Amino acid sequence: QIVPQIEVYSIDECFCNLTGMDALYSWYELGHKLKEDVFRCAHLPVGVGISSTKTLAKLANHAAKTWKKTRGVVDLSSPSRQKKLMALVPVGEVWGIGRKLAKRLNQSGIETALDLSRLPTSQARKLYSVVLERTVRELNGESCLQLEDIAPAKQQIICSRSFGHKVVDYELVRQSVCAFAERAAEKLREEKQYCRLVTLWVQSSHFSHHEPHYYRQETQALMYPTQDAREIIQAAVTLFDRLWLENVKYSKSGILLSEFSPSGQVQLNLFDNGQAFRKSGELMRTIDRINRGKGAIWFAGQGIQSQSALWKMKQQFLSPRWTTQFSDIPIVKC
Repeated sequence: QIVPQIEVYSIDECFCNLTGMDALYSWYELGHKLKEDVFRCAHLPVGVGISSTKTLAKLANHAAKTWKKTRGVVDLSSPSRQKKLMALVPVGEVWGIGRKLAKRLNQSGIETALDLSRLPTSQARKLYSVVLERTVRELNGESCLQLEDIAPAKQQIICSRSFGHKVVDYELVRQSVCAFAERAAEKLREEKQYCRLVTLWVQSSHFSHHEPHYYRQETQALMYPTQDAREIIQAAVTLFDRLWLENVKYSKSGILLSEFSPSGQVQLNLFDNGQAFRKSGELMRTIDRINRGKGAIWFAGQGIQSQSALWKMKQQFLSPRWTTQFSDIPIVKC
């Protein structure tokens, strides 16, 4: 309604093309208009970061959410303001810089976003990757990442959660693995894709200084690409039995599905007639229609749904579900 083009980047974030909008508003006025309109329509507080590249806009958005004096809007179109902010932001806060890469950069003396912007692009590509080279260019105002009107097909699907409590019981961790595998399979069907590889990881907490950190990951290739939750759960449980180690206080597990192929492109062997695949598809579609994301039907390996398992997330501060949950409907007395 306001800007000429948007790219929905994630469930709670989007990029906007503001070309020509400066003829109608100052960037600061436009940022506040966007912020106020979202709050009025969705009742959601948001931060707005404005700059010449996606990476700088993300940096501006980080500042808008970090410093209250900005009132939720940061205009980072000026090169002098860009340098001033980059000098204050740790390199690990730059979009696309993960924990491991940030550690490597720190070891090379690159502590802030400004330090990273001064890294020669040839060196960034040679010592790290072409992705980091693009990040360096973007920090210097050179746009390398264009807006995408249509989201590209996913190459991976991940389902992972930190546990509400540390868990040492085999059965409880196994339940989390089954639950995440089932949810990943559901996402896969939403994308109308089949996967060939299933990866599982389990780990203890990074922050338990008095206990040794445990992290293991393994991948299993499936005989055929599939989107059947039963086959994906079975592969995940097989991997889990290989990774399980007694007396570890597990804090997280996760499933990654990869090597996708479009629906209907399944290569059978000489002796298969395809009947099992047709029945599998019908069963999964039936489960999805009944569930509609609510988990009315689940697999036994996930445990009893009403049970407050230790591995489930803490959710004491959920927003009220006024329109979907009878127990959350506000009571009005007159």
